[in-house]
Amino acid sequence: MIAVQHVSKSVTDATGTLDILRDVSFELLRGETAAIVGASGSGKSTLLSIVAGLDTPSRGTVHIDGTDLFALDEDQRAALRAQKVGFVFQSFQLLGNLTALENVMLPLELAGRRDARTAAAAMLERVGLGQRLGHYPKVLSGGEQQRVALARAFVVRPAVLLADEPTGSLDFATGERVMALMFELNRELGTTLVLVTHDRGIAARCERRITIEAGCATEAAEAAA
Repeated sequence: MIAVQHVSKSVTDATGTLDILRDVSFELLRGETAAIVGASGSGKSTLLSIVAGLDTPSRGTVHIDGTDLFALDEDQRAALRAQKVGFVFQSFQLLGNLTALENVMLPLELAGRRDARTAAAAMLERVGLGQRLGHYPKVLSGGEQQRVALARAFVVRPAVLLADEPTGSLDFATGERVMALMFELNRELGTTLVLVTHDRGIAARCERRITIEAGCATEAAEAAA
């Protein structure tokens, strides 16, 4: 489902060239879960952005479900993301002027789905927010906002879900509930799940653990328990 092949990323400024990623390669099958781990500034989020096609590598390629992302132009990459990729961010990225229901409806409406309202309501019910459809983000707790973000990501039934520190803004207990829900939806829908995380407990729940250190990727010899 995801094939990252010899990806490198360098940036140049007045002080010289900085190598953020160096010859990173890995493949993930449909339905697999993987944690990308490493110290702050190691390049984890840059790698996730390249996998999403939001950033471009200096060298190398990324294929999503057989499509070469960087053989596409920016509009074509955006169209592919709309069809196959969901996102969950640490900062939730909800639109404050839209209700929970409207936030979840948005990607369906952009895709021209006529059942957007029904499908969005069903997914919010699925994440335990059936009584909060008409509430705006500002009156929702952090955990509730993250569950709205999860519902928005999963409602399009994406082939790939990318999550950047999805529990970083939550307390431990709320983060645990959110992650349990994310893995449950991953199993239910067969979505390939890629997490950037500092949390060793979350990483240990993934089948694969890819460590970024000094821009290079290494993987644990055995799958996580």
